[in-house]
This record gives sequence, structure tokens and C-alpha cells, in this order.
Amino acid sequence: MSNADRAVLYLQMGTRYLELDILDVAKEKLETARRLDSSNAEIYNALGSFYERIREYDEAADNFETAVSKDPNSYSIKSNYGRFLCERGQYKTGLAKLQEAIDLPMNNRQWFALTHIGMCYVKQNNLKQGEEYLRQALLLQPDYPPALEQMLIVSYKNRQYMSARAFLERYLSFAKHSPETLWYGFQNERALGNGKLAEEYGAQLLSTYPASKEAKDIKTVLGK
Repeated sequence: MSNADRAVLYLQMGTRYLELDILDVAKEKLETARRLDSSNAEIYNALGSFYERIREYDEAADNFETAVSKDPNSYSIKSNYGRFLCERGQYKTGLAKLQEAIDLPMNNRQWFALTHIGMCYVKQNNLKQGEEYLRQALLLQPDYPPALEQMLIVSYKNRQYMSARAFLERYLSFAKHSPETLWYGFQNERALGNGKLAEEYGAQLLSTYPASKEAKDIKTVLGK
């Protein structure tokens, strides 16, 4: 087996350990993969995700940049880097990378980049532009949970509470509650005057994600 083939095996193991949140082993496997094959862009992409997970953002950015430079035609790498930049508040550069990913001719998963462009605009409180991109994403992939979650948020912020409820119901057909969906579900049902369901969302948030920012926000709202 060649070093390149061995590197792919270590990359797969490292990615799996990262998914399982076994971070020390993930780092070891990914660094071994890089030593075996420093030309593989996906290894740097995975290392970028690892360093993002442990909040070493400069190291994450370096690895994402290296990944893009080694494979500029990878829509998944460009999408991931653009998402990362938008989440760090580097909106202009992040949007540019995401648009580059969409424009790559081999991109058959455009909904990922479209969703993150939408999220990038929502973060800037440009709800109209954000909604346009999110709806494009959902036309391509109607069951994509991140796009449905963002449409819940956009609808709530636009005071379209019945629409927000519908997007949450669609989201729950394909994914489990996150702290954010429980928080917005709680607020949305309060806005609709449905105190019982709001209370259920609040209780579920406090019991399932007690350390989350949203749980702290619930406690503030409820005076706990």
C-alpha cells in the first residue's frame, strides 16, 4: 500500500474520531495522514475543521487556506472555508468563497453553499437577501435541516410566526432539536400565545442542553 493510500485511511479514521468528538485521537490520525501525504487537500480541510472545533481559529484558517490552494476546484473545500469565514465575521471574503463554490461546474451539492450564503446575510441582519438564498437551497434540497432551521429564524424575525412554526415542523421531520431550534420554538410559541408548547420547548432546552447559551437565555426570560 502506498503512502497516499495509507494517508486516506488515516484521514478517514481522523474524520470519524472528529465526528465522535474524540479529539486527541482525531488530531493524531489527521497529523499522521498529513505526514504520509502532504499533497492531499482533504487532509488540510479536515485539520481546519479540527482546529475550528477546538477554537484555534488562526490554525484553522491556515489549514483551510492550504486546502483551497492545493485543490482550488473542490467545491466542498471552498464551501467549508467560506462557511468558516462567515462564521468568523469575515463576510465579504466568506461570501466570495461560497459563490466560487457554487460556480464550480462539478458542484452537485449547491444547496450547502447557498444555505451558508443565506446564513451569512442573516448574520448581517439582511433577512431579505438571506431568505432568497435559503429558498434557493430548499428548492434544490427540500429536506436540508440547516436551511430549514435558518428559515425558522428568518420567519420568526419577520414576525411570520405561523410560517416559523411550519419550518420548525419540517425541520423536525428530518433532524433532532438543536439548542437554537428549541430557543426559537419557545419564543415563537410565546408570540403565538401558546404558552403550553412554549413551556415544553423551554423545559426540553433546559434538560437537554443545560450548558448552552440558549438555556441561559431561557433562564433570563423566565427569571430563573
